[in-house]
Amino acid sequence: MPIRLRLDRVLLERRMSLTELADRVGVTIANLSILKTGKARAVRFSTLAALCRELDCQPGDLLVYEPGADEPPDEDG
Repeated sequence: MPIRLRLDRVLLERRMSLTELADRVGVTIANLSILKTGKARAVRFSTLAALCRELDCQPGDLLVYEPGADEPPDEDG
């Protein structure tokens, strides 16, 4: 998946634990761990909004696009 969640970096910058974030957002630690390790296939906008609210950040601070081999080729190339 070429889109990754940089939750670990933002948590480190905010000096917040995964447990604290889970409590604040109302998501299980297991689900946040799946997001953090990049194993999630989707994230709800409501979850993304709650993460941004509690981490005081923008979605672009959490998401990064890294093109890779599992992505279809560009139509121009």
